Amino acid sequence: MFVVTRTKYARRVVFTSDHPILHVTVDVVVLTLRDARMCALMIRRGGPPYKGRWALPGGFVEIDEDLETAARRELAEETGVQDAEVRLEQLATYGAPARDPRHRTVSVAWLAVLPAPTDLTAGSDASHAAWKPTDQLLSRGRLAFDHRRILGDAVERVRAKLECTNLATAFLGREFTIAALREVYEVVWGQPLDAGNFHRKVTRTGGFVVSTGKRRSAGRGRPASLFTAGPEEFLNPPLTRRSLG
Repeated sequence: MFVVTRTKYARRVVFTSDHPILHVTVDVVVLTLRDARMCALMIRRGGPPYKGRWALPGGFVEIDEDLETAARRELAEETGVQDAEVRLEQLATYGAPARDPRHRTVSVAWLAVLPAPTDLTAGSDASHAAWKPTDQLLSRGRLAFDHRRILGDAVERVRAKLECTNLATAFLGREFTIAALREVYEVVWGQPLDAGNFHRKVTRTGGFVVSTGKRRSAGRGRPASLFTAGPEEFLNPPLTRRSLG
């Protein structure tokens, strides 16, 4: 329920309720690879609560917008990332009673993967935006709110999806080598993979990658074949960590 009042300067809408008020927010986990490490897009909070701590981009959902629109708006306002082609998927919903010291808040978290770190511009209530290694953030970073848990869930989601979907190709440009694709798996899973076994399994998985017929020289040796992402989102059979080791 709401009540509309008028002031000298503008109309004001005051919301009232017979039930406890819940605030809805969005948080966005954006991951990429940088210098052979998986990195997350983080902002340093410019105001309370948790002023000065690293946090995921996010904020409150406006009354007239849906959740994905809010996620994209907050991402653009706080970091400058506003590529309409960024594919967002819902990660999970977080609603522990004390997760936000200001209000009873429920957050819908989103996940995105970028092929390369982009230039960042901090704005809104963020004093700084940067790409930070996920292993560092999860092992010893003091993050705002429950963002360590959200980030950890996102990393585990990506690790799992590499086994059964083509998500690994989202970390790469339009054309890539099998060696570059293998590096994605090695960085995300945190383990080395046998090059020959990886090449055989990837190229024999129907619809996963498609040869472009072109090659790229990487210094000494024979130029490497270039591939692009295939049409299949789900891999059959899955590429498990055990099968690729």
